[in-house]
Amino acid sequence: MGKLREIWNGKGEGRSPEERSFLKYFIFSTLVFIILVGFVNKNNVVRWVRSSIRIHNQNRQIERYEQEIKAMDHEIKGILSNRDSLEQFARENFRLAAPGDDVYLEEQ
Repeated sequence: MGKLREIWNGKGEGRSPEERSFLKYFIFSTLVFIILVGFVNKNNVVRWVRSSIRIHNQNRQIERYEQEIKAMDHEIKGILSNRDSLEQFARENFRLAAPGDDVYLEEQ
């Protein structure tokens, strides 16, 4: 920060008033440009960061859903491969019963 202050105040050797004036103009216009592009503009840096975080979270959610789909596909293959497992699944999830079975329903 000391070097920037020295440049701004013109304490360096061999600096003419014109050079200091141009340097001040250059620093000021650069700061204004950074503020406009970085924060005021519609496509600013803050929006880019938020968008990248949102994309990252959505990619993680996609991966989680793909894992759930694979697990469900594996479960479906297991159920459909054996008649007994299909019957057990139907009885547990859809409350189906074979003729002559005693059915007990528990209230929750």
